[in-house]
Amino acid sequence: MGIRTWLQVKRNPLPLEKQLSREAIISLIIHSTFQFGASMSGVFLNLYLWRLTQSLAVNGTYNLIVYLLTPLGFAIGGWMIKKKDRMVSYRLGIVLVALFYLSVIIAQEKLVEYYILFAVFNGLASAFYWVGYLTLMYDVSTEQNRIRYLAFNMIFFTVATLAGPALAGFIIRLQEGLRGYTIVFSIAFFMFLLATLISLKIKAFSSHHKVYYLKYTGLIMKKDKDWLKSLLGFTGMGLLQGTMLFLPNILLFKVVPREDIVGYLGVLYSSLSIVMGVFISKYAQASKARMYLAISTIGYLIGASLLLGSINVWSVVSFMILYSIFAPLQGNTMTGYYYGLISKLPLKGELKVESVVVREFFLNVGRVISIFCLIFFGSELDGGWIPWILITASFTQIALVWSVRTQTQSL
Repeated sequence: MGIRTWLQVKRNPLPLEKQLSREAIISLIIHSTFQFGASMSGVFLNLYLWRLTQSLAVNGTYNLIVYLLTPLGFAIGGWMIKKKDRMVSYRLGIVLVALFYLSVIIAQEKLVEYYILFAVFNGLASAFYWVGYLTLMYDVSTEQNRIRYLAFNMIFFTVATLAGPALAGFIIRLQEGLRGYTIVFSIAFFMFLLATLISLKIKAFSSHHKVYYLKYTGLIMKKDKDWLKSLLGFTGMGLLQGTMLFLPNILLFKVVPREDIVGYLGVLYSSLSIVMGVFISKYAQASKARMYLAISTIGYLIGASLLLGSINVWSVVSFMILYSIFAPLQGNTMTGYYYGLISKLPLKGELKVESVVVREFFLNVGRVISIFCLIFFGSELDGGWIPWILITASFTQIALVWSVRTQTQSL
């Protein structure tokens, strides 16, 4: 081995096919910037609504509308991607999310009067961003480096969600009344603008395949049972995700009414997710997908059962610790497996946009069902139904083991 070859190996120990491209790295930077703003604002938007209304039903209805509108936004964004490029929907989503939080800043307490309209705005804006990003994730990764890329994506995502809530909680704690929320939403607004500027470094390209095959996905589901089973698995995944995206922080704020503590505990949760992300990036194997999904389900059930005694700071924090450990394992496994299936559908990857849109529909069906159950059975935080709702939702996650093949392909 020559000196030059030895130096190249030392500098790039990974095989060339597993290394991330320039666009993959830029996509991670954009998403981290966006997520930093989103984690600052998103967590505390639900607490902002809670502070103004003291109503779990209002929070539940708000999120319900968001998830009902998101599949429509995905379908429209998918059409944009097919006719133009994924960066069109992606950048439009970032700009609209920025405008959403600008409107929150302007509305302030009047947000409660128009919370349904704000939910519609948020659902569509976020959908445009996510359909663009999920398509971009497929484009900048390959069969050989996808597990590694997804693991890094989760690590960067989690680092952003670690710093964002902690800073937001600190700012809110320093200010009187609701003024801190306005400052947090303002910082998020500027982070979204920065993400828009960074996104200009990824060039758009025009695909030769501009036909939008969304209406044919039902026929593909009938022929490809593996794809249909994975989509049903995402519905099961949504049954827990729907409540977990907003309920834990409200529960924690109920037992410890301080936003800064909610933010600081977010650092703990995110740190645990980062550790799991590093583990996944180094040791995860596509052939063990079913085992990973079974382990995550057991973790959820143990965590939710801790809430049965009483909902207090220790039970809520313990539940969230376990959830933060096992959610990345489940999410990365399902996403990697699904992306592997996309490349094997008809037209060899040309259905990636339609696949992302359909996946979001199935995922949001589960989210909507879980929020409906929460509104009807657990609208009172002091009632005894919430632990049972979470245990039931956790138990349904065992269906994800059925949704993937025993012998998965290289993801």
